Amino acid sequence: MTEPLMPDTFMDADTLADLTTLRRDLHAHPELGFEEHRTAAIVAARLKAAGLEVTTGLAGTGVVGTLRRGSGNRAIALRADMDALAMPEETGLPYSSTMPGRMHACGHDGHTTMLLGAAEALVEDGAFSGTVHFVFQPAEEGRGGGARMIAEGFLEQFPVDAAYGLHNMPGLDLGVVAAVEGPQLASSDSWHVTFRGIGSHGAKPHQGRDAVTAAAQFLGQLHGIVAREVDPLEPAVVSACALEAGDFAALNVIPEQVRIGGTARAYSAGVRDQLEEAIGRHAQGVAAGYGITAEYQFTRRIPPVVNDPGATATAQAAVRARLGEAHLRTAFPPSTAGDDFAEFGSRVPGCYVWLGMGATRENGQHHNTNYDFNDACIPHGVAFWQAVVAAELG
Repeated sequence: MTEPLMPDTFMDADTLADLTTLRRDLHAHPELGFEEHRTAAIVAARLKAAGLEVTTGLAGTGVVGTLRRGSGNRAIALRADMDALAMPEETGLPYSSTMPGRMHACGHDGHTTMLLGAAEALVEDGAFSGTVHFVFQPAEEGRGGGARMIAEGFLEQFPVDAAYGLHNMPGLDLGVVAAVEGPQLASSDSWHVTFRGIGSHGAKPHQGRDAVTAAAQFLGQLHGIVAREVDPLEPAVVSACALEAGDFAALNVIPEQVRIGGTARAYSAGVRDQLEEAIGRHAQGVAAGYGITAEYQFTRRIPPVVNDPGATATAQAAVRARLGEAHLRTAFPPSTAGDDFAEFGSRVPGCYVWLGMGATRENGQHHNTNYDFNDACIPHGVAFWQAVVAAELG
């Protein structure tokens, strides 16, 4: 095994300057899910210039760069997301968003840059035998880009033996990689309940069937699902996030219907099933008690990200070999956020790691208007991707 490289030897200054310029350009031009036309064109052009096979158009704006070496028949996928969020930027940075109401508030500009940098580096210096597919995925932020890539035949067109994903983590020490076996991100599902009663005069509630009171009863019961029905050793979240009823210009009218919507999160398939059943059961039970009806819909959006033991061991070995033991964390708290890397990692052995960005900017967590990716971690991310390829195919 070669000696781990020190941080200042991961990348030469010119390469870092080039990738930093690229990252900041992408940051200044954020694009929402399935609208990443400019980003995809830049990625495809640089991959082609580096000599990779390039496939475009999968899931609309998805890009896959393929690098083959030697006679090895093993193939792996390395995945980065490209999309931004529909929110304003308030960083005041010189390269802040030029698109009103759009912002790279989760670091996908950095993810794209690091994977592209790794692809270019591996063309120049990649001693491996096998196939690497560099996957630049659109629409991670809730629009289903991973599922669409799978539905459009990604695994048939690019069969792989393992898949790896990486996400930046503010607050985790700069350049540290957390590669942890087991659940890392929760499933992310949506639910909707519509209570339909009989509207009436606000002063004569007995003449109707009150959907508002039924909805209030349902909301009171909803948060008892996790507290009293789910195993306390199984993490889960049920949250009501939207409520619509009545008219503030007509406060003497009890409305006919109330709409409620929210999210449900779990780390296991069994608890995910349990949440779907329980939300609907409580809605129907409350509706029956008030003599009204309830329409219920549970939409499964993203499965949980659960790291495979073998792929995780490979990722850990890669960190030790390239970055050094001090840059590895094998224990790190899972997140109740979701990521549709799960669409890949639930079909082939997968590992999703966190890359430390160092100290958090003030109000600079993910999905915050003051968030910015730390360019100082670009060399660490590129080195990690190179090391994964060496560990898998070296």
